[in-house]
Amino acid sequence: MVADTASRIYAKAYGVNLGEVEPGQAPYSSFDAFFTRRLRSGARSIDRARVTSPADGKIVAAGKITSNAEIFVKGRPYDVAELCGYAGAAALYNGGQFAVVYLHPRDYHRVHAPVAGEIRKIRSMGGDLFPVNAIGEQHVPRLFVRNQRVNIEISSPTLGTVAVVMVGATIVGRITTVAMGGDRTPVGEHVINPAQPVNQGDEIGTFHLGSTAVLLLPPSSGVVLSTGTGPVLYGESLEGSHA
Repeated sequence: MVADTASRIYAKAYGVNLGEVEPGQAPYSSFDAFFTRRLRSGARSIDRARVTSPADGKIVAAGKITSNAEIFVKGRPYDVAELCGYAGAAALYNGGQFAVVYLHPRDYHRVHAPVAGEIRKIRSMGGDLFPVNAIGEQHVPRLFVRNQRVNIEISSPTLGTVAVVMVGATIVGRITTVAMGGDRTPVGEHVINPAQPVNQGDEIGTFHLGSTAVLLLPPSSGVVLSTGTGPVLYGESLEGSHA
């Protein structure tokens, strides 16, 4: 009862849309149960696009990955290999595309496949839990690559290896993935055998509070993402023009 009351206060304070929540989940047994709430069937649709948003939130940066394998968020560079958790990511994503989706406290916090394919590998990296907001971005150097993060790699038959990097933040004690199950994703490199097939829009992970999802596409995908910023829902197209 206390958790359910706290959840309703939180929902009112942040403007959470309770009308899109899957029925039967309330009363919530814990605040985590509220925060990881599921959406009702039909609350989201999947656009007819090669790449869609992996999460609800706000696109804060998008564009081309530099030839030095860096992405720029609010003017700050981030090393792709460090973000993904392995050196080979630099060569794989040089010249590709990226998008950064920030999840506000009011947002739905489950993450979905931006493309169809197979999840073959998950890399989980330990780290800090600095706030991923304007203050953190301004005052914490290398914020995204210092925080805890989980890199879910989806092998697409048409686009190549697409990465969805879930970046933790303040109070984010856990990130879980559908492919591995369990109550947290252990630090390390995990081969998913057999690989887990996913359709575009399928759920692939959950933030247990927080934070940010970074989408990376290799240049071989031939996709150019929109460079616009602003609100987005999972399943909405992120495509701009084609390469």
